[in-house]
Amino acid sequence: MSELKFIDVSSAAGEDQRLALVYLARCAEGAERYADMTRLMKQLVMWTHQNNLDLTTDERNLLSVAYKKVIGTKRVSWRTITEPQPENVLQYSNFVNQLKARVEAEVDSVCADILDLLENYLFKFADRNKATEQSKVFYLKMLGDYFRYRAECADVAKGYDQKSASYYGQAFGLAETTLEPTHPVRLGLALNYSVCFYEILKQPQEAIFLAQGAFDLAISKLDRLTDDQYKDSTLILQLLRDNITLWLSEREPASKVEASEA
Repeated sequence: MSELKFIDVSSAAGEDQRLALVYLARCAEGAERYADMTRLMKQLVMWTHQNNLDLTTDERNLLSVAYKKVIGTKRVSWRTITEPQPENVLQYSNFVNQLKARVEAEVDSVCADILDLLENYLFKFADRNKATEQSKVFYLKMLGDYFRYRAECADVAKGYDQKSASYYGQAFGLAETTLEPTHPVRLGLALNYSVCFYEILKQPQEAIFLAQGAFDLAISKLDRLTDDQYKDSTLILQLLRDNITLWLSEREPASKVEASEA
């Protein structure tokens, strides 16, 4: 793994190194330097690994934000470049394909980076050390997310679609038995898993069934929603409802629809 010491915090003592990296990650986020934020979070992951610790809820959220911001712009670029080209510029298709390949390589690189952290450090530690079930679901969901992003612009033969579905399935099974239906992590998982069914696996009925089931169950349990979860959970419920409405309308073919996700 490269760039483990993007910023040298070794002069700080013990736990202060961890606090310094969290603070620096927040500074990078505020400055919209998301690539730097990912490097700092990688450094933090390695610090917790060396000290036999899991990330806190706050640190997990910072990790998620950092990589989501970086991959988000590249996914938008890929979608733009893969739009059908006007007939009057078809002679440049070969050059466009070269640009497309470059963006695909960047998407794959970012995904490989975070998947390495998740598979070889974070989820492995959480599973081996009986970490909280919320932590395990969070990491499994991220594994599903980043294999899904890989699957968006990779050859089907690479099997990223099935890996994504497998990790989402593991996460969903665990979430159903350990997290409340209104928990934002469980709702975010249901949202993204349903998007995987719709956009990657091309199973719209499964997508709608999953999203509708998660939405209805959470609505019936709103009395269990805690004050600190209210904002996040209700936002995801709105996204679930938006996707269900969009998918049921069938006004656009699946390849044209850009669903909401967590």
